[in-house]
Amino acid sequence: MAGPKVKAHHIKRSWCKGCGICVSLCPKGVLELNEEQKAVPANASQCVGCKTCERMCPDLAIDIELEQEQEHETTD
Repeated sequence: MAGPKVKAHHIKRSWCKGCGICVSLCPKGVLELNEEQKAVPANASQCVGCKTCERMCPDLAIDIELEQEQEHETTD
């Protein structure tokens, strides 16, 4: 069974203080700090939807939106 598909990375840049925790904890290297020292999804296509960045952000600046997969009903 495939993992969740990421629909979007929502980062509230005004809340981000550029601590880099999300960058260092991302297992796929998705996030980087930009020239303003704010988190950005530089490699968004590599995201596996683990939401580690979202959970560990001390400023609650990150929200990872996952696509809702529809459940298929089967009839016997």
